[in-house]
Amino acid sequence: MVWIKRFLILALIALVVIQFIPVEKNEGGYESLDTFIAETKPSEEAQAILMSSCYDCHSNQTDYPWYSKIAPVNFWLADHIKDGKRHLNFSDWSNYNDKRKDHKLEEAIEAFEEGWMPLESYTFIHKDADLTEEQREFMATWAKAARLRYSGAAQPQ
Repeated sequence: MVWIKRFLILALIALVVIQFIPVEKNEGGYESLDTFIAETKPSEEAQAILMSSCYDCHSNQTDYPWYSKIAPVNFWLADHIKDGKRHLNFSDWSNYNDKRKDHKLEEAIEAFEEGWMPLESYTFIHKDADLTEEQREFMATWAKAARLRYSGAAQPQ
């Protein structure tokens, strides 16, 4: 029984100590999305869906919830965002070549059509990010139209 009490005290001390470990925030500003928006021309509805369901993890701008200040949740969020941006970062759109942009839009279409984005772990807390089947179809159609701009880059010559 004594060892359980000691363990709980140590765990509490560790939990308090990790609150002071800083985590880098993903707050680059929405202006970093200008190139992506200018090139893909999302409608107001598509832009609203991107804002509520995609940009937090796939851009340099995240709107952090209140619980993001609590460790170890903040470590998990930072890792989640880093991984999301590794796969696709709309803020880096200007650094992608046309072939890569085409491929990223192709992956986005697949994610919308198959329903694996946004992640369930994200929509569990962010109910407004959960997409209906109609919204998924709408976003897939938008991404297909946006992809036409880059599709020539993916064709063999």
